[in-house]
Amino acid sequence: MSRSKKLVLAAVLAAAALGIYVLESQIPSPLPVPGIKLGLANIITLTAMALLGRKLSCATLALRLLLGSMFTGGFSALLYSAAGGAAAFAVMAGLIGLFPEKRLWVISALAAIAHNAAQLVCAVLVTGTTGLFWYAPALLISAILTGVFTGIAATFLLRALKKN
Repeated sequence: MSRSKKLVLAAVLAAAALGIYVLESQIPSPLPVPGIKLGLANIITLTAMALLGRKLSCATLALRLLLGSMFTGGFSALLYSAAGGAAAFAVMAGLIGLFPEKRLWVISALAAIAHNAAQLVCAVLVTGTTGLFWYAPALLISAILTGVFTGIAATFLLRALKKN
């Protein structure tokens, strides 16, 4: 794929991730645990990582985090999103070549766990409330479930994009 095609694809994926992120932020959580959501925009991040590599997928993620936080919640949203996004990205970047495409759900689940852990640590540091760690078991379970789902979705999206 040429450099210009990669840049165009990165821009399209960033726009898609932003749209999904903003839309998902409008959906109330069905559970009483703060911070639990599907993380559907991570489908795009993982797909970008698999298609475009670390550098362009990092730019896609950074753009989504900055614009998404501006549209949905300001500085605190950026702080928590950046902490979780950086941790998830680090896991994805470290594991992307170690698993076959059909096992992207493993990378996604591990990245979701890292995302929730980083956001939880960030919340404890910001608030000074160590009692927030009581949310860890619920966040771990939700990370595994949502991570597997988004990883499977990323696999299907990746296959569809490779056909074109």
